[in-house]
Amino acid sequence: MSERKDFLRTIVEEDLKSGKCKEVVTRFPPEPNGFPHIGHAKSIAINFGIARDYNGYCNLRMDDTNPTKEDTKYAQALEDAVKWLGFEWKGDVRHTSDYFHQIYDYAIQLIKMGKAYVDSLQEDEIREYRGTVTEAGKRSKYANRSIEENLELFERMKKGEFKDGEHILRAKIDMSAANMKMRDPLMYRIRHAEHFRAGDEWCVYPMYDFAHCLSDYIEGVSHSICTLEFENNRDIYNWVLETLNLTPPRPYQHEFARLGINYTVMSKRKLLELVESKVVSGWDDPRLPTIAGYKRRGYTPESILTFCDQIGIAKANSMVDVSQLEFCIRDDLNPKVPRVMCVLEPLKITITNYDAKEDIDASYYPHDVPKEGSRKLPFSSEIYIERDDFMEDAPKDYFRLTPTQSVRLKHAYIITCKEIIKDDEGNIIEIKAEYSAESKSGSDTSGIKVKSAIHWVDAKESKEVEVRVYDRLFSVEAPADEQDLNPNSLKVIKNARIEPAVIEQKPDVRFQFERQGYFYADPIDYSDAKPVFNKIVGLKGSWDKKTKQNEPTTKPQVKKEQIDGEVVAMTASEQALFQRYTDTLKLNSEVANTLARDAQLSSFYEEALSTLNSPISLANIVTNEVARELKQMQVNELKFNPSQIAELVSIIDDGTISNKIAKQVFEEMLTSGKSPNKIVQEKGLVQISDPDVIAPIIDDIIAKNPDNVSKFKAGNTKLLGFFVGQVLKSTGGKANPQVVNKLVAQKLQ
Repeated sequence: MSERKDFLRTIVEEDLKSGKCKEVVTRFPPEPNGFPHIGHAKSIAINFGIARDYNGYCNLRMDDTNPTKEDTKYAQALEDAVKWLGFEWKGDVRHTSDYFHQIYDYAIQLIKMGKAYVDSLQEDEIREYRGTVTEAGKRSKYANRSIEENLELFERMKKGEFKDGEHILRAKIDMSAANMKMRDPLMYRIRHAEHFRAGDEWCVYPMYDFAHCLSDYIEGVSHSICTLEFENNRDIYNWVLETLNLTPPRPYQHEFARLGINYTVMSKRKLLELVESKVVSGWDDPRLPTIAGYKRRGYTPESILTFCDQIGIAKANSMVDVSQLEFCIRDDLNPKVPRVMCVLEPLKITITNYDAKEDIDASYYPHDVPKEGSRKLPFSSEIYIERDDFMEDAPKDYFRLTPTQSVRLKHAYIITCKEIIKDDEGNIIEIKAEYSAESKSGSDTSGIKVKSAIHWVDAKESKEVEVRVYDRLFSVEAPADEQDLNPNSLKVIKNARIEPAVIEQKPDVRFQFERQGYFYADPIDYSDAKPVFNKIVGLKGSWDKKTKQNEPTTKPQVKKEQIDGEVVAMTASEQALFQRYTDTLKLNSEVANTLARDAQLSSFYEEALSTLNSPISLANIVTNEVARELKQMQVNELKFNPSQIAELVSIIDDGTISNKIAKQVFEEMLTSGKSPNKIVQEKGLVQISDPDVIAPIIDDIIAKNPDNVSKFKAGNTKLLGFFVGQVLKSTGGKANPQVVNKLVAQKLQ
């Protein structure tokens, strides 16, 4: 069982202890309308993990109630994801469509009880009649139909006698309910479309709120665990089960915070747009946050599950830094994979005083990895090094090969540049060098001092490989549309050179390319004739270097730090801080390590923490934004203080501002020193989440763009992003993107 007792496990234990349930039964119920992503991995880990921890079981159930968007390939991808992550469901894969007849019968029962009616209002009228958060709704005149008329109309709907949208079945609850979800929610809609499992048997399909609770009940689910977006739906969940007076035991719904990761989109609609517009190569493109994408890139199931465990199970939505996921895969691969040498951009070196050929013994693993295995490295007078490992006019802090500075070839000899050969355009095409025969690694008696070692491969014996260097797909933390794409998210290197043992001996499928990062033999395109490797992740957070963010430079899981090639252990006080941050405050290891090693940073963090009990959110902003500023100045030079940072995190946590707006507020704090709340008030930056405020803006934009509306309805769904972008632009980025996406989609239907 997980060492961490999250609130869901606490609920489960209390329910078992009180006798509320005798067996823990959970379910993972995705809709098969896209490939599963990292957010689904979190849900899989929670549902299957809780069932495992309490000796229960978890069902895999496809929520296949919308025949217009679902497909067998998506269902298969969901099955594959659960298996790949190492979980098993009980019995066969289940489908909501398995229960269509029972769910239909329950609908008939509600009609006979006078608790449901067939409504014939148009969609826009239904929306209008719902009222607002401050005004009660108005019940449809069709709610007065007799039970007999409702039964007849519903039967005719089932037989396909009406067009899509002509009628709809609604629950009869309370049009003045404070929870607007309870204002006569929709239960069944007409869909003239072939279902990928049920064929054309049905012309009516149950809505999620009606089908989900009943499917849970039919399967004997004890704990229906879902994300926070369904919190208001819980009242409907309970109403259906209680109104039908179903025989106990019955399921209960509990919500947790959904996963959000910066520089990433996880909307299946947006992911589908990227696939259909050919921005990516498919659902398994290694740049996508899909399970298939991570799998093809080379991530391991263990790293994904570790990430899910580290971020924990929270009650409030928050944004997780993608570097935390990247740390998890590095941490998982470090003690596992062989180290090999691959030159991505080859520069030829001719060693003029070496006329032999030898095989050098080299271990696949460093001394601190308890694994055995070695290979022979062919070495001759012609080798390749990385082009950027030689510099003709080098700065003082450049420690590799220069005309005046020798360098060691890893596992081999020390070489010294003697001549630079250039082409007619002045480009360096070859280096003539000499080696020291007494400098061989392991038996060096040369007395030559060098500051670094570089990787290399033999020119004749090395193999040509294709290397695909992947980076983040988006260049901004909160991407909105394709304008935010990172143009450098993929670099394909066709003529990289790798040591021959990698191809001939195949010691593994994942490798650490020395000084480059972790790589994976592409499971689809790789062949011995044309080897292809995908970059999984760099050795360190290279992205943060690009954006001048603070990047932890350690491997905290072993409590050591690499400084100029030397390993430095934590002090006792640093170790104690690290343990407190990871064990008590539940910070991830990389963040905890950064704080523990920096007295100035940890002091700032501790003071902020004394003001606001939000350890993870505070740690993220302190080790990134605050750390970046402290690189340039001392604490007493900062315009802001720890209390103001705590105030900033507080208004992010409570939803007053978005993470994107928070960046703007922080930049203002840097220059003015004003409090976050004052900045938000002065600049009017409060996030707009009220649908009643946003809806008129959407209506205006739709009215001004009739051509794009027509194109969207004709099938150009990519234009959804256009309308969302226009709304966000018109509100200065203050509109809640999730609310905007939902409302725009509704209004364009």
